[in-house]
Amino acid sequence: MSLKFLLSVVSCLGPALAAPTATTNQKRAAIDDAAFGFASLNGGTTGGAGGTTTTVASYAEFTAAVAGDEPKVVIVSGPINQSAEQAEVGSNTSILGADSSAVLDGFGLVLKEVTNVIIRNLGVKNVLAENGDAIGAEYSTNIWVDHVDVSSNMDHDKDYYDGLLDFKRASDFITVSNSFIHDHWKASLVGHSDSNAEEDEGHLSVTYANNYWKNLNSRGPSLRFGTGHIYNNYYESVSDGINTRQGAQVLVESNVWVGCKKALYSTDEGYAVERDNDFGDASHDAPEGTLTSVEYEYEALGPDNVEAAVVEAAGQTLTF
Repeated sequence: MSLKFLLSVVSCLGPALAAPTATTNQKRAAIDDAAFGFASLNGGTTGGAGGTTTTVASYAEFTAAVAGDEPKVVIVSGPINQSAEQAEVGSNTSILGADSSAVLDGFGLVLKEVTNVIIRNLGVKNVLAENGDAIGAEYSTNIWVDHVDVSSNMDHDKDYYDGLLDFKRASDFITVSNSFIHDHWKASLVGHSDSNAEEDEGHLSVTYANNYWKNLNSRGPSLRFGTGHIYNNYYESVSDGINTRQGAQVLVESNVWVGCKKALYSTDEGYAVERDNDFGDASHDAPEGTLTSVEYEYEALGPDNVEAAVVEAAGQTLTF
């Protein structure tokens, strides 16, 4: 194993490799960090590295800064509160939260027919269903969502808010990593419709790595047609976890479930290969799939090490 790869693992897991304390929970990240997982394929995902850098603190500044396809880095310097439709993000963009105060409250992000986007260290919460998902993508490729904190609350019915992390309509080469996904009815959807096979088959490749899923009703994640690699995730109080469906092929390894009901299940001929997981008391049953390896390097920590490595490091624990 190369030194370069070992350093990349340390960078991805951040402070999870150290004993968590008030001083080790924050890690400085580099603007030019590149993605791992499926987002590292198809030419890689570098976002706006090398482009102009703009710091924003208002809704108007934010929406203007993320538009267009020229390379750009947008740094969110604090909370932005606005009940509005999703902000449209252009290609070749990095959106970085300066620290844990960088939270979009009331509006989310949408990626439509774009490529090469990085979203890191950002909070997104309380996006009403009429305004779209917290972070959503359609017809888009090479997306890295890392160290985000996405949530709402469960004080309303399941349709009051929409999804937190939804990837649809042939989107591809996506990684969700080191993120805190919590307090929500419908967490993450890959493939939006049973009738969209013609567009989606052969696409929708998504890595979920080193994430903390907590207090969720369903979609942890739910995958139609696509290819999922789900490893080193920690699930706590999740009702319906990984749902493989409509021919999806999923590799599930080195994950932990605590206080959960259904960890892994299949509907409509979805498939999974599972290895070295700790399902706790949760049910887990899916037809054996064919996805036994992926085309990128990664490190499965083993279920005994996942909680210590993931829980304290997940979410907005970086600074820029």
